[in-house]
Amino acid sequence: MCGRTACSLGADNLRRACAYRDRQGRRRQPEWIQAERYRPSYNKGPQSRGPVLLSRRHLQQDADSSERVLMDMRWGLVPSWFKKDDPSKMQFNTSNCRSDTMLKKSSYKGALLKGKRCVVLADGFYEWQQQSGGKQPYFIYFPQTKDTVDEGKEGDEEWKGWRLLTMAGIFDCWEPPTGGEMLYTYTIITVDASKDVSFIHHRMPAILDGDEAIRKWLDFAEVPTQEAVKLIQPTDNIVFHPVSTFVNSVHNNTPECLTPIELGAKKEVKDTPSSKMMLGWLKNSQEGSPQKKENDLPRWTSQFIHSPSPKKTSVDIMQQWLGKEGEPAAKKRKA
Repeated sequence: MCGRTACSLGADNLRRACAYRDRQGRRRQPEWIQAERYRPSYNKGPQSRGPVLLSRRHLQQDADSSERVLMDMRWGLVPSWFKKDDPSKMQFNTSNCRSDTMLKKSSYKGALLKGKRCVVLADGFYEWQQQSGGKQPYFIYFPQTKDTVDEGKEGDEEWKGWRLLTMAGIFDCWEPPTGGEMLYTYTIITVDASKDVSFIHHRMPAILDGDEAIRKWLDFAEVPTQEAVKLIQPTDNIVFHPVSTFVNSVHNNTPECLTPIELGAKKEVKDTPSSKMMLGWLKNSQEGSPQKKENDLPRWTSQFIHSPSPKKTSVDIMQQWLGKEGEPAAKKRKA
């Protein structure tokens, strides 16, 4: 399953991180729709808002279906047919959608057959392993390249850095029965866990690995539903490391949520300069203060067009970004 994620890039950097090539091969960045609503976070849970990619044609009928836009949607799908005046009155959880029933359950079938496919963006996701003494959280993400921590500039040809995890999702648009603003919501599709992470949990998000998979999932006008759902498969191209139970509370929102720890070590989580900076930035943003410059943020960056990278470098890169040295290396379960 997938019940918690992190997405710490600022709005401008997130847009640059989602660079892609359109149908004519031109390099483009998706346009933000209401970027002011987006808030970065190290600890996002269901009912919070998060960034997703979708085809512009969902918003503009004459648009090229290969053109992408970014939107900040609420996590937990509310079907367009829901009749009550308050989405919180839904009596079932729609934050995740099982791949084996998504074409059967009415909550998802209608939206999926209409091509309402999206890509949910995150630095990675958290999952909890059941143990005799409680639950141990892990942070799971794409392998990273050695140049991930390099800082790019606005005019750079390529955006180098943290490769965002790209999860397959379904979205829908609900209109209040009494009128009012349309509510866009999404669910994350889940599949059986791959061999490497099945010891943590038996389910995992459906991850779209590479821009070709992302293109096919988003371009509903060119790729029909029955063809697109073939992309929904487990992937082994992920790495993970244990993190502190500090992440258990969704109210905790600092880099310590995803900092690698050594299992068995009793370690108190303390504020660091980097965590204080991000937490202060998030607090000011939520209070409606002027937008902070992107250069004020830690550089978690991404580039869809990059090829997959050596897995052994991933946690080292995270440690550099967090300002932590001497932490344990990424754990990759051996067969």
